[in-house]
Amino acid sequence: MECSFAAMADEYWFCLTHRTVEGTEGCRNAERLGPYASQIDASHALDKVQERNESWDNDPVWNDDIELED
Repeated sequence: MECSFAAMADEYWFCLTHRTVEGTEGCRNAERLGPYASQIDASHALDKVQERNESWDNDPVWNDDIELED
């Protein structure tokens, strides 16, 4: 199935298969990130994923490789 973009959608997703923003109708949810409130937010989905991954990688509560200070 090709990704589609529903005009005037209230929610947007970033399709991981096609690397594009799509509206409500599109690829199955397992293949996309979202929903996002705007096309702009959806288009920056991978940036947000990278930011969160870096944050979690450096968070001692979630990373067993980092020692907690007493």
